[in-house]
Amino acid sequence: MSVTMGTTDRSPTLDESWTSRAACAGGAGRSGVSAGADPDAMFVQGAAQRDARLVCFACPVRMECLLEAFETGMEFGVWGGLTERERRAMVRQAAGSGVPWRQRLLYDSELRARFEQERLRAAEPVEARGTRRRAGL
Repeated sequence: MSVTMGTTDRSPTLDESWTSRAACAGGAGRSGVSAGADPDAMFVQGAAQRDARLVCFACPVRMECLLEAFETGMEFGVWGGLTERERRAMVRQAAGSGVPWRQRLLYDSELRARFEQERLRAAEPVEARGTRRRAGL
């Protein structure tokens, strides 16, 4: 994402360079999942979204990505490891609260716990993930 000053009515966030560090862009958090360095791989439909989400689990800028999706009203694609359906559910849940997304995400301990659990799962060797899944964990 690039921001040109003066051509947008949304003021840039403190650090919009997060996109260059994103796992889907081949950044430092790259998890090795086959989405490659192509952000377009995050705009898939149906069951393919489940695979696309895996790229996000070890991404160092996952929260910034999710915040971007909420603040700009992104309706499509996987952002911050959440599918379109998951983000829509969060929007419905937040309706009428008046709490800005930045603050909401910062203090959402449930979401942070989920992100940490997914990050740890992404760090496991692939064999361990398959074993745990077969065991129903």
